[in-house]
Amino acid sequence: MSNDAISALGANWLQSLSIDIIRYAVFAIATWLVLWVLLAGVLKHRKIRANTPPARHLIGEFLISLRSIAVFSTVGLSMFALERAGHLPGPSLAAQWGAVWGVVSLVLMIIAQDTYFYWTHRVMHRPKLFRTFHRRHHRSHNPSPFTAYSFDIAEAAVNAAFVPLWMILVPTIWPVVGLFMLHQIARNTLGHSGYELFPAGRDGKPLLGWLTSVTHHDLHHEQAGWNYALYFTWWDRMMGTEHPEYFARFAAATRQSRAAVAAEVA
Repeated sequence: MSNDAISALGANWLQSLSIDIIRYAVFAIATWLVLWVLLAGVLKHRKIRANTPPARHLIGEFLISLRSIAVFSTVGLSMFALERAGHLPGPSLAAQWGAVWGVVSLVLMIIAQDTYFYWTHRVMHRPKLFRTFHRRHHRSHNPSPFTAYSFDIAEAAVNAAFVPLWMILVPTIWPVVGLFMLHQIARNTLGHSGYELFPAGRDGKPLLGWLTSVTHHDLHHEQAGWNYALYFTWWDRMMGTEHPEYFARFAAATRQSRAAVAAEVA
């Protein structure tokens, strides 16, 4: 490889890294600022746990996340390099299939990642693998928006591998991948936010029961043997790994909010 080619790859990697850091920082910092600072008083009855992680813990999560982002950016750059070398025809093929396929491929990509995440996540919880792959993430016993990318390097690599696998197997245009990335960081930061933001029905159960709520993933950080899913509750329910107290915990988080609103109105 020529020096010019190496320099171009380096420049592209730095550009990709900068975009990924900005995207993470915008969502993580914005979620923290809005929920933990600006609306902390308004949402205090939606806070899942009474205690809050110390500032040094949040800073540590943010710094570890930068390492994970470097892994993601490196994997992303390799996909662009494959396409330029003519070894990744999927994006150009998908561009010929129109906007409808773009929407369909985005939905399928999100569903596929949920399946990929459930099973890789569950495997990483096996005792022989946990220390290498997943221990760092569970040091955030009480999660924050900055927990979203706080991974061991091995776990970051496993998570990053989904997009290349998908792009190789399923023709998908790059703008769809961009929307997919925005969706996953938004759901990740909100899912670790510590505030139950999802609506409840009159029976206290999640109104959108097929989606993982904040309480759903918070319980996983509290008791690691349950709730492995990322976006949807399907796999946990089919495999019997949804926490038995999930509905009660969710109802408690939303019931106190409804009671507080009723008291203020009265």
